[in-house]
Amino acid sequence: MTDATEQFRPRRSVLYMPSSNERALEKAKSIPCDGLILDLEDAVAPDAKASAREAAAAAAASGEYGRRELTIRVNGADTEWHDDDLRAACEAGPDAIVVPKVGSARAVHALVDALERHGAPDRTSLWAMVETPYAMLHAEEIAAASERLTVLVMGTNDLVKELYAEHVPGRAPLLTGLSLALLAARATGKAILDGVYNDVKDTDGFLAECRQGREMGFDGKTLIHPGQVEGANGAFAPSESAVEDARGVLQAWEDGKGSGVVTYRGKMVENLHVESANRTLTMHEAIQALEG
Repeated sequence: MTDATEQFRPRRSVLYMPSSNERALEKAKSIPCDGLILDLEDAVAPDAKASAREAAAAAAASGEYGRRELTIRVNGADTEWHDDDLRAACEAGPDAIVVPKVGSARAVHALVDALERHGAPDRTSLWAMVETPYAMLHAEEIAAASERLTVLVMGTNDLVKELYAEHVPGRAPLLTGLSLALLAARATGKAILDGVYNDVKDTDGFLAECRQGREMGFDGKTLIHPGQVEGANGAFAPSESAVEDARGVLQAWEDGKGSGVVTYRGKMVENLHVESANRTLTMHEAIQALEG
């Protein structure tokens, strides 16, 4: 098998960190999350936007965050800070630039043009936050708009607001939107991250939502507190039994070549099972490499 880290990048836990908080940025260097979103938007007060922008750019350019995927979330295109944020982020060259409230393919095209105009390195990709009913209904167009867009990020708090819905266990009001965005991501070969869980003291509720997200097919979850990292890492990683079964399926497939029907633990093994087993082992190897 080829280098797992080249095939698959773990994004089990992607933590928002306020760029206006120097201590938070320093602490982030030791948090065992797969990715960081250095935030210039919701977590930063208007009078701190400029200093937060400088701090995020310096952090992204520092090379001090190890293997963590480092991104910067800029303010939205409808704000006075967007252009300056985008220019500074492009110059800093993080792994990705996260943009809130992306609602159309046209918006993606404009953002990609801006990244090129501001000289963002080729390795800096675009992550689009989808957080409105319109974005849910046009998620495939958004996801397919550019190869530079690599990740969709669910903005579930804004989606609840826009739907006039409520935050309830099981997220019934959001399931249609979540599913539409997931379908769009899978249809276009993009990764997709679940939205945040707001009650940092409700561990059981958080873990239940992680399990739901994993079962639906999300690649990982965005987080608002370091205390949520361990739970997300566990929920979105293959279990020991899943890894064992994946190895068993592949071994049975290899042993049974040319013999007709192949079975593993009494169940028929087909190409689709082999593909799933390969993906499980690829995820496992990539996580091991990241944590090793």
